[in-house]
Amino acid sequence: MTFEHIQQILKTKTVGIAGCGGLGSNCAVALARVGVGRLILADFDLVQEGNLNRQFYFYDQIGMLKVAALKQNLFRINPDVRVNTFDIRLCQSDIIEIYGKCDVIVEAFDKPEMKYLILDAVHNYMPDKYLVMGVGMAGWGDNNLIRSRQSDKLIICGDEINAIADECPPLAPRVGIVANMQANAVLEILLGSNEHQIHTEN
Repeated sequence: MTFEHIQQILKTKTVGIAGCGGLGSNCAVALARVGVGRLILADFDLVQEGNLNRQFYFYDQIGMLKVAALKQNLFRINPDVRVNTFDIRLCQSDIIEIYGKCDVIVEAFDKPEMKYLILDAVHNYMPDKYLVMGVGMAGWGDNNLIRSRQSDKLIICGDEINAIADECPPLAPRVGIVANMQANAVLEILLGSNEHQIHTEN
């Protein structure tokens, strides 16, 4: 499948991203670069200097709403992408309303309780939707532990071990790996598996 063919398919698709921090901002950038037609973003937070070690924002955007700053950055990358933003702390009813017409939903929250909230909302009220979650991306190193696994329409990316803590902070390399794994999982859902990929054996 050529890149032109890929773009023709992706421009008709809508992906929802819940949370615009390290996972959400980097995943959104990857999806905008490949030509996903519409992104629906929700986050209530502001860009802070401490976010710049892993999130796709710039120093002059400190103090801006994350959804507004991310929309600005996405348009600089791909002016054709359509971006709907919601400056909101999501609850269950918001998740159902905002993401109900998306082709795929990406979970990109920091807090475990928010991860459980969106998992519960999608599982119980939108069981036909694919949900791509990020679990375990804090710290550094251990590339071999980072993976993805799928159970029906749920895909989990990360090591599922390293939770964010003061002594195990989220840093750009591992957060970026998981965010791009999430974006790659979204592409596989929307485009199907890559039948022309070359696999070699040593």
